[in-house]
Amino acid sequence: MKLKILLTLLIIVNSLNGQGINNKWMFGYDCCAGNYSTMTVDFSAGNFDVSVTPTQMSFSETNSVTCDSSGNLLFYSNGVYIANALHDTMLNGAGLNPGSFTTSHAHYGLTVPQGNLVIPIPGEPTKYYLFHETADDPGATYAAYYLYYSIIDMTLNGGLGGISQKNVVLLYDTLVTGRLTANKHANGRDWWLVSHKLFNGWMYKFLITPFGIQGPYGQDLITPRDVNFGQAVFSQQGNKFAYYETSRDLDIWDFDRCTGDFSNLIHIDINDSMPTGGVAFSPNGRFLYVPSTDYIYQFDLSSSNVAASKITIGVYDGTADPNAANFYLSHLAPNGKIYINCANSSKLMHVINSPDSSGVACDFCQHCIILPGTNAFTMPNHPNYFLGAGVGTICDSLTNSIENIILFENSISIYPNPAKDYFIISMPSTITTEGFLEIANQLGKRVEFMKLSINTSFHEINTSKLEPGIYFVTIQIGQRALDTKKIVIIR
Repeated sequence: MKLKILLTLLIIVNSLNGQGINNKWMFGYDCCAGNYSTMTVDFSAGNFDVSVTPTQMSFSETNSVTCDSSGNLLFYSNGVYIANALHDTMLNGAGLNPGSFTTSHAHYGLTVPQGNLVIPIPGEPTKYYLFHETADDPGATYAAYYLYYSIIDMTLNGGLGGISQKNVVLLYDTLVTGRLTANKHANGRDWWLVSHKLFNGWMYKFLITPFGIQGPYGQDLITPRDVNFGQAVFSQQGNKFAYYETSRDLDIWDFDRCTGDFSNLIHIDINDSMPTGGVAFSPNGRFLYVPSTDYIYQFDLSSSNVAASKITIGVYDGTADPNAANFYLSHLAPNGKIYINCANSSKLMHVINSPDSSGVACDFCQHCIILPGTNAFTMPNHPNYFLGAGVGTICDSLTNSIENIILFENSISIYPNPAKDYFIISMPSTITTEGFLEIANQLGKRVEFMKLSINTSFHEINTSKLEPGIYFVTIQIGQRALDTKKIVIIR
């Protein structure tokens, strides 16, 4: 009975994890000089309630702000360091993203759009992953060579939190700086994290689970991406993905939350010669908004010809404050409105009040948001923390065989490893639900799929047809992926 109560509590905690997590946004540029200051926007009451915040952190483009389930501030970061709720440097929170570019931006914060991303660690309600990047090739390609993660543990330092692991290299390659985003897996608990390769169409994908970070997997998304100003985002429903970057224009993809696969590319040439751009989906996922320096476009994704559905819903009116108060990054807020910042330092912002409406009915209001301080083209980078399971998919169940999952997740082993012509899976014979085994290569492509016999402790898997290399073996019980192991095949 105690075990069943514990399992029920775990399910409730997982379902509530994230409520209020994105209730606060923070802006600010050169916080300690003259009239500049850092500001906090609080959406707890459903409004854009902004106030000056007594902190020493400045933001350029890299921005992450995280709250607890009640909307109380936990921590925030500008890519250089992490601050706690008291606006002090978090325990072990200094020294993010080592390198000359970070050092040169220590005062202002990193100029990397979507360079920070916070994901709650599944099954660990007091711990968070911070995924982060910097420009490792400044003055040349401005590529990010490293995708890092750091782990924030809120039980440390008397509840103010601390960094238990910092600057752990998750991926080494020539990457687009920033444009980090994530989407809930169809089971409603795990996460897909994506990072784009530079000057290439390749998208890296990682699966974040209670067992750790799996991957990288990958897929060719066709369009080679540059370091130019842009933004990447998933829809609130998790079934669409958009990437806009001014030199390579707009891509819209369908996304399968279960498999992590992108499909059905729609490429749209914007061709307005503008230097900066962003992208945001409406709350219901029907409309896509593209701010492009002097213009804001709306696309209707329900149209049979999405490119032809383009409507210009905003044109920059020439207002300067003191620089051009035009359009750059956008973000869907908890109140259902889309806010758009300027491509220059400004006390002005813009808002789309009814983004689920077509054309002028979306009620775009240019420079209608007046800030008490200056914002230097920064926006927080929040995925949809509240997206649930994909009902009706093969991956929509977390509770199926949950007792087996809790009891046996650490009782599965694979040997020998490295293996030649076969390997053996050892697992508890008391698991009585039908199981499956999938073997995928390093690119995430399935190369083997089979049923596993129930009430059997040992399963011999023939690998004689596999090429030498690294593979990932996933064991699925019922409709739930129980564990993934890495195995090396040699000859």
